[in-house]
Amino acid sequence: MANTILKLTIILSLLISLSLFVSSNDDDKNHHEIEDEDEEEQDFYVLDTHHGSRSRFLASIIKKGRQCNRETNNICNGVRANKGNDLLFCCKKHCRNVLSDKNNCNVCGNKCKQGERCCNGVCTNVLSNVRHCGKCKKECSNGDPCGNGFCGYA
Repeated sequence: MANTILKLTIILSLLISLSLFVSSNDDDKNHHEIEDEDEEEQDFYVLDTHHGSRSRFLASIIKKGRQCNRETNNICNGVRANKGNDLLFCCKKHCRNVLSDKNNCNVCGNKCKQGERCCNGVCTNVLSNVRHCGKCKKECSNGDPCGNGFCGYA
């Protein structure tokens, strides 16, 4: 009898551990999806100019969200990246693209409202804008309206 109880206790504890592990991975995945929904699939910025380091390759790439310090490490203050598509600034000690970051749109700290995204440095309503329907630069064709972020939504 004691052997059966021990086996059941071990199985139950394994199932609980497994469910907690799966749940924590889902939470991490959802957190990253929400955090990165405006970002491109790349995890880094390729700088358009070289900033005088020993390694030209390392000096030309900045990891997204890299820590910076306005006083001592301005590698991302006003730097163009990804062929002019990104403009990096040091916002709250992290490199941010002020052309697409909805929490730092055009300038550090300028947050876009619910239903808006930062499109080329301007907070834009992507729920009804036919030029930015659902996301930046997604244009509705053939005169279709944009509703709830979908072209042709009626």
